[in-house]
Amino acid sequence: MSTSATEIRLARTEDANAIARMSRDTIETGLGWSWRPQRVLVSIRDPNTLSSVIGDQRVQGFCITQFGDEIAHLSLLAVDNKCRRRGLGRRLVNWMLVSARTAGIATVHVEMRTTNLAARAFYRTLGFEDAGVVAGYYRGVESALRMVLSLRSRDFPEVTWEPPLAWRRPADS
Repeated sequence: MSTSATEIRLARTEDANAIARMSRDTIETGLGWSWRPQRVLVSIRDPNTLSSVIGDQRVQGFCITQFGDEIAHLSLLAVDNKCRRRGLGRRLVNWMLVSARTAGIATVHVEMRTTNLAARAFYRTLGFEDAGVVAGYYRGVESALRMVLSLRSRDFPEVTWEPPLAWRRPADS
């Protein structure tokens, strides 16, 4: 099946088990299973969390991102091992980034195991930059590399602002 025919959609409650299993098997290996179906359901139902899936007949990949006022945190991204190298992960992240820009998000943060060089390379191709290492981030067992993507242009000119004359007091003139 071609990736162009594979749809991205908002996750539904019936996707929670598949998402949780995929998280357990592809992300949380060796750390214990914390993204169980109930936790995934909470994210799916949370209006401040974007939970999306890709797949026609079954969940082939998913992305869970919490949106704050200006910062989004990409908590989980996974693609089924049998579906990798087809651009599904990139499509999921790009879909999330369009949503984040629309919501006015300034930066997106993501963490990965410091040993996960493939994830680091993947996020770099999307424009993320290294932002530091967080010791013991994964349940005290492993450290994480934090990466950040700025969604706002760094090329804005410096702006100075002065209140209109009508707002000024006589001593300000």
